[in-house]
Amino acid sequence: MPQNQTTNYSFLSRLKAHVSSSMVLIICTVLALICANIPVVKDWYFSLWTNEVSFSLGNFNFFSHNGHAMTLMEVINDFLMAIFFLSVGLEIKREILVGELSSMKKAMLPIIGACGGMLVPVLFFWLFCPNDPAMMRGLAIPMATDIAFSLGVLSVFKTRVPVGLKVFLAALAVADDLGGILVIALFYSSHIDVTFIILTAVAVLVLIIGNKFKVRAKSFYIAVGLVLWYFMLQSGIHATIAGVIVAFCVPASLTKGTGHYLERIRNNIKLFPVIDVDDHHKTVVLTNDEVHTLKSIESAADKLISPLQDLEDHLHVPINYCVIPVFAFANAGIDLSLMNMSDLFSGVGLAVMLGLVLGKFIGVFSFSWLAIKSKIVSLPANTSWKAFASVCMICGIGFTVSMFIADLSYSGLGAEGAELLNKAKLGVLSGSVIAAVLGCVLLNFTLPKATDKE
Repeated sequence: MPQNQTTNYSFLSRLKAHVSSSMVLIICTVLALICANIPVVKDWYFSLWTNEVSFSLGNFNFFSHNGHAMTLMEVINDFLMAIFFLSVGLEIKREILVGELSSMKKAMLPIIGACGGMLVPVLFFWLFCPNDPAMMRGLAIPMATDIAFSLGVLSVFKTRVPVGLKVFLAALAVADDLGGILVIALFYSSHIDVTFIILTAVAVLVLIIGNKFKVRAKSFYIAVGLVLWYFMLQSGIHATIAGVIVAFCVPASLTKGTGHYLERIRNNIKLFPVIDVDDHHKTVVLTNDEVHTLKSIESAADKLISPLQDLEDHLHVPINYCVIPVFAFANAGIDLSLMNMSDLFSGVGLAVMLGLVLGKFIGVFSFSWLAIKSKIVSLPANTSWKAFASVCMICGIGFTVSMFIADLSYSGLGAEGAELLNKAKLGVLSGSVIAAVLGCVLLNFTLPKATDKE
């Protein structure tokens, strides 16, 4: 199969998966808003996240920080999101090695678009947010593009969307996530503990050695990754970055060439006898040698898949159907009784909303337009400028990472921080919804009409 067909098949398979997971994410978001605003369950909902979590061995509690047990909200935002960023890191590494970021020609357009989509929203936030140091902590909130939601919106239009546009959006979201990771690492770390920094470096060195010697066992990277996460949590570096470090240390290569494993599979298939079974209900009992041959084929087939892709595949279900929905349910709950409509037209709420809706669109489209007109890159195949602009609007769906950065920005600031966080979350939700609706409307008018086969 030609490489472009393989890429398209892989991408479309992932797209279908994102559709269903997007629905789960929407349901959890709506449930969070309901629970946060119904008097009967309101108190339970908000108190739930303040419960302390303990995973102890003797006097040692894995979920502790600075001598205090972590709350359920902290475990979700620091530990579960580290698993999320592990998945993101694996995807980024794969895209850099063999995907849409694997060559300068492929990567230029989504990277340039992502740069505009990060810089201009920050500018919008700065322009429309009052010059208050506490509020300005949220400058990075509108930078992110939520890949699950954005691809889910795009999937509504099925084959009407050119594959080139789908690939552009996916690659841009990946590049966007990389930018978000760098921002978190650079600007959202707390006090630095030198002892744990050294221990963190040792754990990273162990992972690098494992990569160097092509250790395939996922359990090795998970075990060392858990140790690394704990050390980073105590060091002052934001612990979610541990997931990215682990991802980049997981080997993407095979211990032997693909030809070795393919030849082994072919030889074993030749050894396996032809079993003639007329009745499909008839029981087939294999000999020990036949079972051994099948297991050898299975083993060789497994080894054809790199540890990186294997781990990424195994993480798909828990990430999309557990980690992200739980994060949404915990973080999307906004007490609307504490809000009024003016919060969307002033301060942090307005800055975040405009950053996502206008900043993202202007940034992605203008930077991409300049690059294409300068002939540095070209417009995706079979794509009109109007359709491209419509997809740029969808990039304003920020949700997951935007919510996460909002929490990092305003948590720990007391009552003022809680108020700012609520307003920021309202801006994220409203901005993401507006970007999604506008993107759908524009795409419906700019894409080719659906055929009878669709």
